Formats: sequence, structure tokens, C-alpha cells
Amino acid sequence: MPPERRIISRTVLLLGIASLFTDVGSEMVFPLLPIFLAETLRASPTYLGLIEGAADAVASLLKLVSGVISDHVGRRKGLVLFGYGIASVVRPFMAAAAAPWHVLTIRLTDRVGKGIRTSPRDALIAGAVGDHGAGRAFGFHRAMDHAGAVLGPLVATGLLAWGLGLRAVFWLTAAPGALAMLAIALVREPPRPAAVAAGGAGPTEPATTDSGERLTGGFYGYLGILALFSLGNSSDAFLLLRARELGLATAAIPLLWTGLHVSKMVCSFLGGALADRYPRAVLIVAGWSVYALVYVLLGIAQAPWQVWALFLLYGVYYGLTEPTEKALVKEQVPANVHGRAFGLYNFVVGFSALPAGLLTGWLWDRFGARPALGAGAALAAGAAALLLGWNRGRAAPGRTG
Repeated sequence: MPPERRIISRTVLLLGIASLFTDVGSEMVFPLLPIFLAETLRASPTYLGLIEGAADAVASLLKLVSGVISDHVGRRKGLVLFGYGIASVVRPFMAAAAAPWHVLTIRLTDRVGKGIRTSPRDALIAGAVGDHGAGRAFGFHRAMDHAGAVLGPLVATGLLAWGLGLRAVFWLTAAPGALAMLAIALVREPPRPAAVAAGGAGPTEPATTDSGERLTGGFYGYLGILALFSLGNSSDAFLLLRARELGLATAAIPLLWTGLHVSKMVCSFLGGALADRYPRAVLIVAGWSVYALVYVLLGIAQAPWQVWALFLLYGVYYGLTEPTEKALVKEQVPANVHGRAFGLYNFVVGFSALPAGLLTGWLWDRFGARPALGAGAALAAGAAALLLGWNRGRAAPGRTG
């Protein structure tokens, strides 16, 4: 059966399972990390921004490099397996951290693994489906990723309720990491065709790693607009910090994080399907608008129930943007440079996390939560306006997205 007519291919399914287990382990740690830093290690919000921003910046650079390498060597699975392995091995050692710089080192190493695996994995997914099914495939993958993020905090909550401490919970992340590695090992990477046209339409000309003429000005314009949005899109750890400020108990934080990921899981699956039916740039603009609204309202929120409602709404932003942004990348470039294109995309989005984290942390320290969150909303609104203009001005033969 042609890839675009399958509901979910074996490759997409196994990569989704790997992401599920990886996020179980990661999300057993992440929602507890702001509390661990602030209350156990006595780190400031600015240091939290430094850790998350630096971790994402390192990952972003490696996403670019690994994407280019995977195009050059013509194989992607080895890089994906190696990247998942690094993260799975290092993550449990968060339990041994005795100072904020230890957390920084472990998070950086964890993100090295993420950086190595992400672009080759996205290229594997893109190569497993036709252009029409790209949104559904990326939506399924993100839904599995978020399903792991639902289970992870629930596991952490259960372990904490059972009487284990934060450090014991961190050690136990080794188990889901091993299961993720097994899923990747079962992936069968098919031989790559000599070259295919943009969006995977079919053979065109001999493969080349020189893609300068293939990645157009329109593609780079798209990346520039994503960079502007990402400058205001700091770590969600700040939203957890805001939830804590508004009175949520420590035990409620993992449940809040679970609720967010339930929303993200459902919305990612639905959003991926929408990305195959409606103009992709317009869906992204809608998602960024939801993001801006949530940030403004969370800045002025005064009660814990408002936090719960806004975190559920925040999942709509993820569902409309995560699968759609990647489907739009696939749409614009030929398959023989998917690794490079996804590397650039992931680099731009992730590298912006360092200045975004530092900017949000500085505004939070200096002026408080409301101006910090308001700045993120303003940047999202500006990026949405630019993307609408980009979509109107670009040539889009063959589709309306």
C-alpha cells in the first residue's frame, strides 16, 4: 500500500513508541525540576532560564549538524538510536545533583542526545509518508510524545505518594529509557531513493548534498518568522513557576502538567489531520494566537482554577502548530535534503530558546510575571502577522497551504 494511504506505517509507529517511553522518563523529571532547583538547590528563576535555554541551544546546534550528516551518509537510524541512548543513560543521574551547575551539566548532556536524534528522526517520518499524510504522521508522533508526557507525571505523582523522594524518582527514569531504545532498534530503515522531488513526489535527478539552490528564499523567510516567535517562546517551566506563585501545591504540579499533556495529545492528533486539509500557515497563525491569549491571561490570573483552565487551552496551541510546522517544512523541500531542512528548522526554533529563556527570566526577576508573559504574547502576535503576509506572498503550486 502506498505510504500516503496507510493510516500509520511501521516506522512512524515505532518512532512514536520510542518517543512515548522517552517522554515518560523525561516528564518524570521536568515538572519537578523547577521545584528541585528552587527549593532543594536554591537556584533563582534566572538560573532556571539559563539551564533550559542553554540546554535547548546546545540541542539546536546538534539538530542542524545531525540533519546534514544524515543527508550526507544516506542513513538516519544510527543517529536516532545513538541520540536516544545518550539521553536514556544520563537522565537518571539528575538524582545525584548537589548544586545547580550539576543540573545544568546533566540537562546539557540530555539535550545533546535530543539534538543528535531529532532531525534524522523527523526525516525518517517525512520519508515514510507522502505529502498528503505528513500532517497526520507528525500529529501521531507528537500525540505519542505527549502521551508519554501524560504518563510520566502520573508515575512521578504515584511514586511521590508512595513515599519516595525526588531523587529516587529521578533514578527510576532508567526503565522507560531502556524501552525507548528497544523500539528504535526494531525500526527497519528502507533504502533511500536516489533523489525525490519536493514533498516526496518521486524521482527527479541524482542525489546531491549541495542543496543551496533547493532551499529557497521562501523557506528561509519561514524560518525567520519562526525565530521571531521562538524568541518569546521560553521554557514552559516558567508557566509551572507561575502556577506555583498562584497557589498550586507541589503535589498538584505534576497533575497540572499531566492535564496539559492530555490536551496536547488530543489536539496534536486532531491538528495533524487538519494540517492535511487546510492551509498550514493559517493553522499555525491560529495556534500562535492561542499562545498569545494564554500568556496574557496567565499573567493576570489570580486563582488556581484559572491556571487549570489556561493550561488546558494551552494544549490547543501545541496541537495546531507542532505537526503543522513540520508538515510545512516537508512541503517546501525535496526528500534528499529533508535532514538539512529539518536540521535548520529545529536549529532555529531551539537556538532561540537561550535568548528567550534569559529574556523571560530577566523580565520576571526585574518586573514580575505579568510583563514577562506579556512580552512573549507580543512577540507571538507580531510573528503571526508576518506569517500571514508570508503566506499571501509566496508561490504555492499544487496546494493552498
